Amino acid sequence: MTALLEFAGVHAFYGKSHVLRGVDLRVQSGEIVSLLGRNGAGRSTAVKAAMGLVEARGVIRFGGEDILGLTPFEVARKGLGYVPESRDVFPTLTVEQNLILGQKPGYKSGPGGANGSMDGWCIADMYRLFPRLAERARMQAGVLSGGEQQMLVLCRTLMGNPRLVLVDEPTEGLAPQVVEQVAQFLVALQQRGIAVLLVEQKLAIALEISQRLYVLGQGSVVFQGAPADLRANTAVRREWLEV
Repeated sequence: MTALLEFAGVHAFYGKSHVLRGVDLRVQSGEIVSLLGRNGAGRSTAVKAAMGLVEARGVIRFGGEDILGLTPFEVARKGLGYVPESRDVFPTLTVEQNLILGQKPGYKSGPGGANGSMDGWCIADMYRLFPRLAERARMQAGVLSGGEQQMLVLCRTLMGNPRLVLVDEPTEGLAPQVVEQVAQFLVALQQRGIAVLLVEQKLAIALEISQRLYVLGQGSVVFQGAPADLRANTAVRREWLEV
């Protein structure tokens, strides 16, 4: 089966700093895959390489098409969504205006999503997923809590109707209740057929919602397998994940 997203021998750099060293990974349609590892292992760099945000070489394919070398907006228009760990919102715009900015050119929100299709997403869908955003619809995004801003960025990305979403550290610094909401949100995406590549430090969340996991260590893949495989592999967890 052809992977929706595929890395083959990917190297990535920040200037002279060689961060990723020959990374291979695959994400299938409708699958949640987690990318684990300690800080500095290259997890965030991997998703930035897919989005064209860092210098990279090797092969990165999305939907069978080589996307390495494309600009971020070109990658996004092909159906790859990106939720950065920085939770970037437009602070002086309202919640609803932020959501509208996530729409693709020519997209009009309405019942069921794009152009009335049941395959798309609309603002009403976002408010059903996160009722708190509906309550804050007319508020400026800059006054939202960290958890509310994370919800908004997740939903704004969905408004572009991606086939796969790259989600970088979505639960960092959030209260346990909000962390659980985020996990449920990612599962809801999968149930709608959207694939997720999740960069996460909370091992419990990754093990709970992922079908497969990769562990990065010093820029290379040191483990790949199912959650049960990682639970059973004490050596990998001790050497590459646990503090």
